[in-house]
Amino acid sequence: MTGQGEVVHIGGYTAHSGGRGTGIVAARRDPGSGELAPLGTVAVTPSPSFLARHPRLPVLYAVNELPDGQLSAYRVADDGALTPLGTRPTGGAEPCHLAVVPGGGHLVVANYGGGSVTVFPLDADGVPGERSDLVAHEGHGPDPERQDHAHAHMVNPDPDPDPGRGPLLAVDLGTDSIYRYDLDAASGRLLPRAPRVRTAPGVGPRHLARHPDGRRCWVAGELDASVTAYELTADGALHQRGRVEASDRAGHVQPSEIAVGPDGRFLYVANRGVGTVAVFAVTGELPELVAEVDTGGEWPRHFALAGEHLYVADERADMIRVFRVDAGSGVPAPVGEPVAVPSPTCVLL
Repeated sequence: MTGQGEVVHIGGYTAHSGGRGTGIVAARRDPGSGELAPLGTVAVTPSPSFLARHPRLPVLYAVNELPDGQLSAYRVADDGALTPLGTRPTGGAEPCHLAVVPGGGHLVVANYGGGSVTVFPLDADGVPGERSDLVAHEGHGPDPERQDHAHAHMVNPDPDPDPGRGPLLAVDLGTDSIYRYDLDAASGRLLPRAPRVRTAPGVGPRHLARHPDGRRCWVAGELDASVTAYELTADGALHQRGRVEASDRAGHVQPSEIAVGPDGRFLYVANRGVGTVAVFAVTGELPELVAEVDTGGEWPRHFALAGEHLYVADERADMIRVFRVDAGSGVPAPVGEPVAVPSPTCVLL
């Protein structure tokens, strides 16, 4: 992996999860044009549905979204090739998200099927050790099919590398909750901050995006097609500011990824079902929809922003679509042809 991030890694579903992929795919990115040139599968591994990098070391991590969940670690070569460093059981079913804390000493995993959060210590080489904690969420929501029990969907550490700053946020779709934890660096254990933050019933919170100012964040509601705005206070409390629709399109809307643009002016939300990326201005109290762009597929599961480009992974259309984002309006426009990738679920730049 080069310092400019020209090598992109793409996770996806394999036959183990009904997908068509074979593992982790690499591609080379042209920072000028945004073009992706596929390099092929660089790690044959079952359903690596979400990927993360170590903040300092050339190490990549993947969750293997299986009934017996696993974490896989790889050393990354300059050409994007991956060398396995080992696997660890996550202790929960169907892990779907992971993140390395900014200091690089621990990695945290969200187990969707298990409704739990797992912590792994990382050694000096970035290799995960035996898990140091496993915290199970309890409860359910009003949707009997999707919220019969806890479903941890995202782990979001405070981006500040100084320990003890803000809480790690764990977003749980099944319990309509955002859990707050302090990670004890010495023991690798999660210390809950009470009370948990409850969304409105039936929201099904999926992913969360923090603003660079450290004060604001937004949550994508997978089940009610919403974006909820929160104020994050200095003591780690979350105060709801209001809710807007994730899309103004007719039809089934199921939000997936949510992220803030690099200059902090715009919020982006991918909407499955209607196949769009919605662009919101975030200068006011609540996000204001300024544009909604077709992605060319029905099921944009994930996207990543890099410079002036946006990369959208459409799981069902088997493609990555490249967009150029207008610096003034924040609105993306497609460039080039879609890049064929089977069942992509995560783009890691």
